[in-house]
Amino acid sequence: MTAVPSPFSVAGKRVLVTGASSGLGRATAIALAANGAVVVACGRDRERLDATRSAMAGDGHALALGDLTTDEAMDATVEVAGKVDGVVHCAGISVPTPLRLAKREYVEAVMRTNYIAPMMLTQRLLAKSRVAKGGSILFLASSAAFRGVAGTAIYGASKGALVAAVRSVALETAKHGIRVNCLAPDLVETPLIETSGTLQGSGDWLEMQRKLHPLGLGKPEDVANSAMFFLSDASRWITGTTLLMDGGIIF
Repeated sequence: MTAVPSPFSVAGKRVLVTGASSGLGRATAIALAANGAVVVACGRDRERLDATRSAMAGDGHALALGDLTTDEAMDATVEVAGKVDGVVHCAGISVPTPLRLAKREYVEAVMRTNYIAPMMLTQRLLAKSRVAKGGSILFLASSAAFRGVAGTAIYGASKGALVAAVRSVALETAKHGIRVNCLAPDLVETPLIETSGTLQGSGDWLEMQRKLHPLGLGKPEDVANSAMFFLSDASRWITGTTLLMDGGIIF
């Protein structure tokens, strides 16, 4: 009997992953490669990007080095990516800052990195018809777009902008069969998680957060696995939506 290909498979798909040099982007790139995808890994740090590549299984992967807040890096990334079946926008910054202390430079840096860069990179990919018919574009938002946390007014706004944008972009790309969605994870145990508790001033902050999440805090692999679902053909009827991943947090 001939085996029927699984609709959940990403094998053979070419996927551009930004922010692949660390955190969720790195986990996503490694997971995609382990499941047979060809990955174009994009990041700002050459050493860490090379480390990601070394951890990726398979051949044919490509690296795109550059800061996506610049036009030059975006243009270069589009050229390295070529024709892709999927895009996962993981590049972003999160520096908790109370609004009363926020400077214009900080606000602009967060919006430039978390919203403008992924939007304009997507614009370039679409304008050059670099996303294949039936492809999938996935933005990494955050639960901060839905619930208030002290010190995240600007960060949450940048992620909320992504959530709002995908609903419109999904309509624009539907005629080409291209899906556009968001993942919105809550706290995930990455090396940067401690910065999320800076404003709390307590060494018990992280343990308290674990207790507030009935399923515990997330792992990078949890986000990577969800990303693969949205990149696979199993999600062919889902677009313009946001998947909230919060471990059942108690508000």
